[in-house]
Amino acid sequence: MPRILIANRGEIAVRIIRACAQTGHTSIAVYADQDIEAMHTQLADEAHALPGTSAADTYLSIDALLAAARASDADAVHPGYGFLSENAEFAAAVKDAGLIWIGPTATTIRALGDKVTARRIAEKVGAPLAPGIDRPLAGAAEVEEFAAAHGLPIIIKAAHGGGGRGMKIVRDLAEAAEAFDSATREALEAFGRPECFVEKYLERPRHVEVQILGDGHGRTVAVGDRDCSAQRRNQKLIEEAPAPNLGHDQRERLHRAAEDICAAVDYRGAGTVEFLLAADGTMTFLEVNTRLQVEHPVTEAVSGVDLVAEQFRIAFDGELGLAATPEPRGHAIELRINAEDPGRGFLPTPGRIEALTVPGGPGVRWDAGVRSGDTVQAAFDSLFAKLIVHGPDRATAIARTLTAARELQVSGPATVLPCTLEILTDPAFASADLGIHTQWIESELMPRFTAQSRPAPVAEASLRRFTVDLDGRRATLGLPADLIAHLGAGVGSRDAGTENADTGDAGDGTGSDPTAVAAPVPGNLVDYLVSDGAEVSEGDDIAVLSAMKMETRIPAHRSGILHQVASIGDMVSVGETIARID
Repeated sequence: MPRILIANRGEIAVRIIRACAQTGHTSIAVYADQDIEAMHTQLADEAHALPGTSAADTYLSIDALLAAARASDADAVHPGYGFLSENAEFAAAVKDAGLIWIGPTATTIRALGDKVTARRIAEKVGAPLAPGIDRPLAGAAEVEEFAAAHGLPIIIKAAHGGGGRGMKIVRDLAEAAEAFDSATREALEAFGRPECFVEKYLERPRHVEVQILGDGHGRTVAVGDRDCSAQRRNQKLIEEAPAPNLGHDQRERLHRAAEDICAAVDYRGAGTVEFLLAADGTMTFLEVNTRLQVEHPVTEAVSGVDLVAEQFRIAFDGELGLAATPEPRGHAIELRINAEDPGRGFLPTPGRIEALTVPGGPGVRWDAGVRSGDTVQAAFDSLFAKLIVHGPDRATAIARTLTAARELQVSGPATVLPCTLEILTDPAFASADLGIHTQWIESELMPRFTAQSRPAPVAEASLRRFTVDLDGRRATLGLPADLIAHLGAGVGSRDAGTENADTGDAGDGTGSDPTAVAAPVPGNLVDYLVSDGAEVSEGDDIAVLSAMKMETRIPAHRSGILHQVASIGDMVSVGETIARID
């Protein structure tokens, strides 16, 4: 049976490993240095190193991944989601290496992964569309010109990639230039491409998407639809299937439009076509994600279709396992479990999971990439698990999800659970009309949250490599750096210094140095928004950190004169002084 290299980590790698075991395929994991003991490396049939600690050197390195594929004698590559899953160059490189790419072709990824080109395809097949510029923007001036012609609000979007990154809403023309700069920075870091485009923004829309499978020869089937309107920072927190409160004609139009868009490019494998639905019934095409989605389990729960197994079937046999859209059975809800603190504006909070209690009960599924004692790594995504609950109807599914969410206990990093509990119990979510929209959490719920305790910073888990002789053969031995240090110092515990601690509001100037602006989260300092020596007022945004694939703005904790300390491009740890305000 095929040997499948999984070019990913965490929860999705574990999901694919389990699918490999169920279908008789050999699973091959890869890992960055800090993931050497991660759950996906322990569950896979084999695990191969990607030397390095950053995403760029490991899970985003085509050369490193192909080297691992050669070393492991892999037959195929599954990219999961995120990282290089929508990278046409990686798909082409896998094929050129003589391996099977479990996903759409490089040509399809280029056509649909580029949101500008995807808009043109959607227009050609008659899908609903909002006004927009169907080419990459040359600069911020074009954003301002579009706003003048079509009015505000507008939205700037990364032309490549997905997951809500590289998306900025502009409601004030004075913010257009900074929004453009921020979107291009975020797009470059997340997807390696800075191109962005602009379109008219629909206020208070629902986010509805259609799951697609295609055989690569023009035959496509809509497996079902989902509602993903519960979002923060344009990234989803709760998803459900089927999408509630959709009329028969609306559902048919969405399904057929999704099938037509994908059929136009001979789509192969699993993909998702996303739409926005305004309160007045106006629909517009949003984008196509040319990969498996994070929220695919809710569609699996109501359709009975194993989407990863279908990806394998299409990649290896070239055929679809279903002839038409299955009738949905009951209702399913997914909660994303992210290491973020809603009380601090969804600030990422990486750290060690000291204890984890997983819920059970009828219809409960737990998809995770961590276990108790593991660490949510600062270098990667804040998502570490998903809770999926199925019921015979939406009301039952909500009740079961609420019970399971209350049973779920995570000690260590702050999580989004307080937010999800607020959503599940809010009448706007529970009502049959589903009265929420993509900005609902930030506009309605944010004042309800209080800051959680955060774990003390965890030392970077890197490996030190040594060349050794093993039975007359030269080999490389990698050992955790902290283990080497403890052995040398005679220290017996690897866990020293990782106790939970409430670090308070980083950057509030209440520490030993009242002038210090501290990094609220470990990350990369990507920009200062205020010049060195300039006067600032309390609350002004003064710097931008990129942490766990999201940009976080750092406000001034006091008024005064700003003095920059850290340099743009520096990696800073939580609590590290990046500037001072005198």
